[in-house]
Amino acid sequence: MLVLTLIFWNRIFMSEREHVVGTLYVVATPIGHLGDLTRRAEDVLKAVQIVAAEDTRRTSVLLGHLGVRVPELLSYHEHNKAKLTGVLLARLLAGDDIAVVSDAGTPLINDPGAELVAAAHSAGVPTVPIPGASAVTAALSVCPFPCYTFRYIGFLPAKKSARRKSLQAALAGSDALVFFEAPHRIAETIKDLAACTERRVLVARELTKKFETLTVAPANELDGVAIEPRGEFVLIVEAGKEVEQASVDMDRAMRVLLTHLSPSQAAKCAATLFEQKKSAMYELALRLNESE
Repeated sequence: MLVLTLIFWNRIFMSEREHVVGTLYVVATPIGHLGDLTRRAEDVLKAVQIVAAEDTRRTSVLLGHLGVRVPELLSYHEHNKAKLTGVLLARLLAGDDIAVVSDAGTPLINDPGAELVAAAHSAGVPTVPIPGASAVTAALSVCPFPCYTFRYIGFLPAKKSARRKSLQAALAGSDALVFFEAPHRIAETIKDLAACTERRVLVARELTKKFETLTVAPANELDGVAIEPRGEFVLIVEAGKEVEQASVDMDRAMRVLLTHLSPSQAAKCAATLFEQKKSAMYELALRLNESE
């Protein structure tokens, strides 16, 4: 009778277990100073069954600092994500909770994990962000010039011609630019910036670490500043005032044209004057007409 009872309850437990899925936690870890890990992130790392780490050696240091021993610490990076995404998803569907961490900072910001997050979402697995350290926001928070709107462009291309072309395209916009750079390319990237713009640039090196340095100068003067090519770099380029001024000039010209021409005719003239698409100029003409 006792055996039958145990079998009965075991079947009920297994039936319920089949309907329980785990949770995928996307956990931000320190970019340098280990004290920057949040209490919530620590609690999650202590509770999950699996930690999927970009570099298990780096994550082992963090876990050792916390005194945390997770049941499984798996390597999950750019070169094995195709193979392991399915494996990790199966574990989530089986009920295991998984924390994804990168080498430093917030995962998926130039780090692996996007495929697993997408797969979990498609499978109906709860995905929970555990916010914390980020080199992007850390650099923005100490930037002395306005960065209310910014464009994050990750890493620039390694080859000089492609890098300069990418910079020129990004600088055509009006937003501030934020990007990372490797120490062995920082000097060349600064030369490229000097050749492309005179905007101010913040160079943040080794944020939150012992040798943290912040350097601010116009791009054309930055090439003469001594910056040690060691550690990790975040660069912020000032928003383009010349682009903002061009927008103001365009508005003024369109207002004058609209006093003498129809919106369609004004758009045609403005498109020729400013080398813009007629459709964009027509939208501007309509918008200005409505505001009058």
